[in-house]
Amino acid sequence: MDETRRRNVLSNIPSVSDLLERPPLRNLVNTLSHNVVVSGVRVVLDELRQDLHKSTTEARLPDVGELAERIARRILREEIPALRPVINATGVLLHTGLGRAPLAEEAAQELVSVAADYVNLETDLTTGQRSRRVETLEPLLRELTGADAALVVNNNAGATLLTLAALAADREVIVSRGQLIEIGGSYRLPDVMRMSGARLREVGTTNKTRVNDYRQAIEAETAALLRVHTSNYRVVGFTESVPLPDLVRLGREHQLPVIDDIGSGALIDMAPYGCQDEPVASESVAAGADVVLFSGDKLLGGPQCGIVVGRKDLLQRIEGHPM
Repeated sequence: MDETRRRNVLSNIPSVSDLLERPPLRNLVNTLSHNVVVSGVRVVLDELRQDLHKSTTEARLPDVGELAERIARRILREEIPALRPVINATGVLLHTGLGRAPLAEEAAQELVSVAADYVNLETDLTTGQRSRRVETLEPLLRELTGADAALVVNNNAGATLLTLAALAADREVIVSRGQLIEIGGSYRLPDVMRMSGARLREVGTTNKTRVNDYRQAIEAETAALLRVHTSNYRVVGFTESVPLPDLVRLGREHQLPVIDDIGSGALIDMAPYGCQDEPVASESVAAGADVVLFSGDKLLGGPQCGIVVGRKDLLQRIEGHPM
C-alpha cells in the first residue's frame, strides 16, 4: 500500500465517539460501564492503526457498524469470568486442573458469610489485642489429629519447604531413595530440599530401604529423618520399606525428629471408600512422628493449603521462621 493511500485509510477510521453511538456499543455502555467500553474501543482502534501501518497490500477498512459489532463481541468475550464452573467428566475426582476438592456446602456458606465483611482474623475479641490467625484452626486440627500444635500454610510443598528450612537448614535430612517424589507442577523433593537450605542424604535403593540404611547414614550433621508418602506411584514386587514406628524408634535413639509427609491429607481411613494405603494423619501422630505434613485440598476436602501438625516446640520453631 502506498503512503498516500495509507494516510487516506487511516483518516477514515471512525472516532471513539462515533463508535459509541452505534447500538451494539451503546447497549454495552448501559449494561457494563462507559470506561470499560471506551477502553475496549481504543484498544481495537490502536490495533487497527498498527495493522494498517504494517500492511504492504491494499486493506479494506470495516464500516462503522461492522467495526462496532466486532468491538462489542470482543468486549463481551473479555468480560467472561476467567474461572467458571465446569462439569468434571475426567474420571479423576481430585483433579489438580479443576480445583481439586469442591468445598462442602456448609463450608461454602460459611465462607460467603465472612468474606463480605470484616472478621476477627487476627483479633482476640475478648481482649481486643492482636492474635495469631492460626488460633481459629489450631484447636480443631489438634482434636482431629491428636497433635500438640498445628500450623496452616499455602500448600503442602510450602509446608515441606518451611519445615526443612526451620529444622534442618545447613544440615542433612535422610530420605529413602524410593521416596524422592515428583508431583504435579514439577514439584520435586530434592529441589524443595535444596531451596530450604537442607542437604539431601539418600539411603537404600529404589525398591528396598531398611532401617539399618538410615542408621548407618546418621552423623553429627544429621538434622532429621524424613518419610514421604508416594501418593502418585507405586513400587511393587521385590520391595521393602521402613514402617513409621521403626523410624520413630531410630529417631528417638539419636534424638532426631521424624518428619512424615503423608501428602493427600486423610483424616479418616479411606479404604472403605476405595482409597487404599492412604496414611491417616492421626495414625502418624500416634505412631510418634514429630512433624506430620499434608494437604488440605485433597482428601481432607478443604481449600488449597498445607497443614503442619506435631510437637509444640518444633511447631513453634517452624511458625517463627522468617519464611
